[in-house]
Amino acid sequence: MSAVELNPKPLRVSPFIKFCRWSLLLTGIAYGAYHQRRLKRREDARRAEELRLKPMRDAKLAEERRLAVMAEEKMLDEYFNPPKAT
Repeated sequence: MSAVELNPKPLRVSPFIKFCRWSLLLTGIAYGAYHQRRLKRREDARRAEELRLKPMRDAKLAEERRLAVMAEEKMLDEYFNPPKAT
């Protein structure tokens, strides 16, 4: 094998093809920036809504936990201290 076969000379790329490649690259970058900005606004609104509803959701979860603990205590009390038959 000769060096010519291993390292062929690069082909000359048409200026039109170079222009198309660069314009598509820049268009993709611009579209990505626009899309990122749009999605960021939507995500910021969703996070603000979650922060607004967090206290109510936490209170509801705390109440559910309290009721579950009370039910478990009642069940354990009945299990370990059964009512006396008369």
